[in-house]
Amino acid sequence: MLLSPVISKLAGKRVVLASASPRRQDILSNVGLRFEVVPSWFKETLDKSSFSAPYEYAVETAKQKALEVARRMHVTLEDTILEKPFDKQDAYNMLSRLSGKEHSVFTGVVIVHCRSQKDNHLETDIIDFYEETKVKFAVLSEDLLREYIDSGEPMDKAGGYGIQSLGGMLVESVHGDFLNVVGFPLNHFCKKLAELYYPPHKHAVHRVKHDSIPYVESFENLSDVEKDCSFTNKTCESKKGEQDRVCKANSPGSSIPCKAGLHNGIKERPKHCAQKLSKLTDLIDGFKASKTLFAASKLKVFDKLKDKGALKAMEIADKINASVHGTERLLDACVALGLLEKTHQVYSNTELANTYLVSDAEFSVHEYILFSNDHTWSHFTHLESTIVEGGSHHHHHHQAGHKTCDKGPEFKERFMRVIHCTLKIAAGDIVTAFDLSKYSSACDLGGCTGAIAHELVWTYPEMKVNVYDLPEVIKHSSKFQPDGCDSSRVTFTSGNFLEDPLPEADLYILSRILHDLPEGNLNLLLKKVSAACCPGRSAVLIAEIVLDEDMKEPRGLLQSLNMGDGKQRSGTEYKKLLENHGFNCVQIRSTGNLLDAILAVKR
Repeated sequence: MLLSPVISKLAGKRVVLASASPRRQDILSNVGLRFEVVPSWFKETLDKSSFSAPYEYAVETAKQKALEVARRMHVTLEDTILEKPFDKQDAYNMLSRLSGKEHSVFTGVVIVHCRSQKDNHLETDIIDFYEETKVKFAVLSEDLLREYIDSGEPMDKAGGYGIQSLGGMLVESVHGDFLNVVGFPLNHFCKKLAELYYPPHKHAVHRVKHDSIPYVESFENLSDVEKDCSFTNKTCESKKGEQDRVCKANSPGSSIPCKAGLHNGIKERPKHCAQKLSKLTDLIDGFKASKTLFAASKLKVFDKLKDKGALKAMEIADKINASVHGTERLLDACVALGLLEKTHQVYSNTELANTYLVSDAEFSVHEYILFSNDHTWSHFTHLESTIVEGGSHHHHHHQAGHKTCDKGPEFKERFMRVIHCTLKIAAGDIVTAFDLSKYSSACDLGGCTGAIAHELVWTYPEMKVNVYDLPEVIKHSSKFQPDGCDSSRVTFTSGNFLEDPLPEADLYILSRILHDLPEGNLNLLLKKVSAACCPGRSAVLIAEIVLDEDMKEPRGLLQSLNMGDGKQRSGTEYKKLLENHGFNCVQIRSTGNLLDAILAVKR
């Protein structure tokens, strides 16, 4: 047995398996290994997007789990594989994606060999590796999937199936280590353990150099390599740009030409990382996902499903007056995007759809989606022209410096609905990002429908808020007021914040204003706000997308591509801008919502 030579080496040592998996326990017990089970406390919450390949995620998770137990127990052994489904629906989604396809199962294994020093310091040697096995699923029928999920087996199985049990009936073929899919790559583990306790003699280790990769240790018989070149102590050299590879012996003048890109008669394939490629394809196909959401929203698919609960494709097609074939494709795409759920050919809304996509939901973004479809989409269609010309096809008319669209009343009211739905979602996080209870009065400059104002008075019972905006905006604001609102604490005043005097207040609010103003109007507005503030008593609260300092978060940067004379700014830029206008104690909060918050006090 491959593990037998090292069993004696482990006698008297404390061996710990940092996993509660019964399958791994069975595999290791069957080869005679004696161990105790101490499950790791490490949470498997590593960011998968930060790893360039799946095996790297598996190995790093295993390493962290192993080290966590090692710090508690002073020895450990651990591995990790694919994750388990959260519930039956997650199991269904997981298995249906695997149907008829080949997938890879990666197991990361870490062996931590521990030694306690005299000062009780823990010294560790870490050996890590991974095993990949390719599994091909048969095409699974709906009935078979449901029966398997109802058996309960998928719920405690990584990947949603147990190949050693009922899940074996789903599998068409396996390429690689079968036990790796069960839960542990025993063969690879035994070899590594043997290397740890029985390292090869120096004369048995050959240093092999390959093009473009580091030296590696090899136990292969070099006489079996490059059989066409019958020289001893030979090396294979390759020069970039040449069509032939020449194998040279130590004796001068001896050479045999070999075909470029061939090794032992096998053509070398160009290397690429599938995971990196998938990130690219996500970007390339991203517009398709957006348009799918836009189409489903415009056809009010989510509204129909909220009213009826769950419907078949034919029933939904009838309600939206569309073809059954086209409707089914749209619905299946929405399921794949996580917007809908599908059970036995019946579709229903996800919690996400009921919360944000139904048109009359409290926090609906339905209007924002339709505006993006009907207006923003067309502007980005000609983005390359915008970049070349250095301007913007999104022509906002800045009437006296305040953004409002140079279009008819219907468009202006629609634009207000877009602003209202986004501010309503963000308002709660904006007004609670800082403790504003010491401010008794606030003035929301360009406050539009009063979404932030109503959130302020609800959060701070002693505060009164004045919404200050253009007359045509104030005229339509009554359509957006929540039921039972206290009109004595939220008032609306018409005016132009660049031309007219500002109302008095302890706190001035600028939400979605600064990023859209050209430099001149921006400084004029901040100068007026600073002059209206009482030193040490007044402040300004700003709600904007704040760019991260490394400029790696895409949302604000993507929005800036369609802007005219305005500018998206980082926290450092906002801090400097506000300090230049007499504000200090500038605090910036990333809310995780649609807008971030900045509070600056007048010194």
